[in-house]
Amino acid sequence: MSEPRDPPVHDLTPEDVAKGLAEGKVLLVDVRELNETAVERYPDAVVVPLSGFDPAQIPDPQGRKVVFACRSGRRSVTASQAAQASGLPYDCHLAGGILAWKAAGLPTES
Repeated sequence: MSEPRDPPVHDLTPEDVAKGLAEGKVLLVDVRELNETAVERYPDAVVVPLSGFDPAQIPDPQGRKVVFACRSGRRSVTASQAAQASGLPYDCHLAGGILAWKAAGLPTES
């Protein structure tokens, strides 16, 4: 018997995500903790911290693609897999997290 595999998570670049946000095609879900988002956050992101992650807390994307984001891209993969395990088709994350977002020259809010 083979081990069950984790559901796949697709990497999106900061540029892809920023373009999707600008076009109203992406719902960005930041899974960092509140003490992190209080310091710096993605513009227009919904915050659903991974520590108490419940996919039901994600607002209805209303046709937009749900993209998870965190600091470096690890917790966002975990969140995507948890959402998929609960039956939601949310299989995308921001590769590299807010570190990559800032390295790409994209804005954050503080």
